[in-house]
Amino acid sequence: MKFCVYIQRFWSKAYPESLNIVQVDNGRFHKGDDLVVPQNIVLLFQPPYCPELNPIERLWQHLKADLKWATFKTLEQLQTKIDQLLRDLTPQVIASITGYPFILDALSALNTV
Repeated sequence: MKFCVYIQRFWSKAYPESLNIVQVDNGRFHKGDDLVVPQNIVLLFQPPYCPELNPIERLWQHLKADLKWATFKTLEQLQTKIDQLLRDLTPQVIASITGYPFILDALSALNTV
């Protein structure tokens, strides 16, 4: 039920004028009988048992690369560094990290690229 609320409130209502493609895994809640997918949302299912194809995993890997040798004296210092890394993520950087061919092919098939 939370996923349904998420796609309706965050994606559908926040971006009502666009076709919104949301990549999901094959979790039960992504396919439930009670799931109502708004017309401006397309769920793009990644292959089963392939979490490495989830774009967010590559994004986390990118962010952690700048943190793996860093030490912070306080939690606030770590938070400041993470805030800076997130601010540096431009749409171009995100696309270069997460632009898998199968995602781009799906977008192309939907005539959205």
